[in-house]
This record gives sequence, C-alpha cells and structure tokens, in this order.
Amino acid sequence: MAAVGTLRQKKGWRLTRIAVGLAALGLAAYVGGFFLFTAELDRTPPAEIAAADGIVALTGGPDRITAAYRLLEQGKGKRLLITGVHPDVSARSLKEIVPGEALKFDCCVDVGHMAENTIGNADETAEWVRRRDYRSIILVTSTYHLPRAKLELQRAMPDVEIRPFPVFQDTLHLDGWWAYPGTTRLLISEYTKYLLTLTYGRQSSMPS
Repeated sequence: MAAVGTLRQKKGWRLTRIAVGLAALGLAAYVGGFFLFTAELDRTPPAEIAAADGIVALTGGPDRITAAYRLLEQGKGKRLLITGVHPDVSARSLKEIVPGEALKFDCCVDVGHMAENTIGNADETAEWVRRRDYRSIILVTSTYHLPRAKLELQRAMPDVEIRPFPVFQDTLHLDGWWAYPGTTRLLISEYTKYLLTLTYGRQSSMPS
C-alpha cells in the first residue's frame, strides 16, 4: 500500500510539473507575442495612400473622424461611413467635429448607428459596402486598434480590399510604452482582444 501511495504521489508531482511547464510556455508565448504586437504597430501615418471606393471611420475618438474626413476632402474615396455612432449623437454633432466648413459632409458622409463593437463595425461596413458595390475601402482607426479591426472587416467582406490608415493620440506613447501605465494597460487589453479574435469563429452582431 505504501508503494502504491508513493507511485501516486510521484505521478501527481509529474503531472504538476507538466502543468507548470505548459503554463510557463504559454505565458512566454503570450509575452513574446505582445512585444511583437507592439513593435509592429505603425508609429506614423502613411506618407501617401491610394484612393479607394470608400472610406470608413470607426468611432472611438474625434481624431479618427477628423482624419477620415480629411481623406474624403482629398478625394481618397467617394463617400465616408462613420460606423458605431451612438444613437443619441446626431449627424449635426459629428459635422461640428470635422475641420473647416465641412462642405462634403451633407453630400458624402453616411452615419451608422447600429454597431456597438468592432464586430458590429465590420457588419455595418460590410452592409454599406454591399449596397454601394464597393471593392476597396480605406479603414481609419487608432493604430493599436487596426490589427483587430482589419481582421474583423476582412472576415466580414473577404473580397474587398482594405487599406489601413492609422490614427494617433497624443496620450498614446508607443515608444517606451512600459514607462506609461495607461498606454501599457491599453495595449495589453487590445492585444488580448486580438488574440481572442484570432481564435473564435465569426458571428454577425447585427439584427437579422
């Protein structure tokens, strides 16, 4: 009986060591992937971007809308979709955000109120693209959000060319991010969401 107990104890320790080893490997992979994720984020906007059929701005800050509208003024797209706008926010309120007299806002900007998250943004964009028979779009969102946003949009409309256009906030410190707790928390959160996005199958968030 003592021998059996000893064997069970050894087996238990062996399983524990295996579990600890696997957990350590998983943590190392997560940390290594996180550093790679942060290193590959764009630090500057593209010097030039080719024109597309449409432009899409994902809500999450006025800088995204401003950058997207400037692209519209430059003729980089026929129309601009602002997706994920809160139901209580009117088109008039958004018009006040964009610079200048916003001459193209009334004719060439569409406001989407249905999306509540990035999956919803992808669904709302896919429907907009389908209605207008577009084949290419410029995707405007924060640089840290681009990897996940592009992945979701590619899944929702695999036949559409997506050209990313990163937006940068003054409060986001990509160089030396480890010295800024707020930036570190934001990047860890976004990286984790990106990993989760890689693992799940696509499901529509829009009402049928």
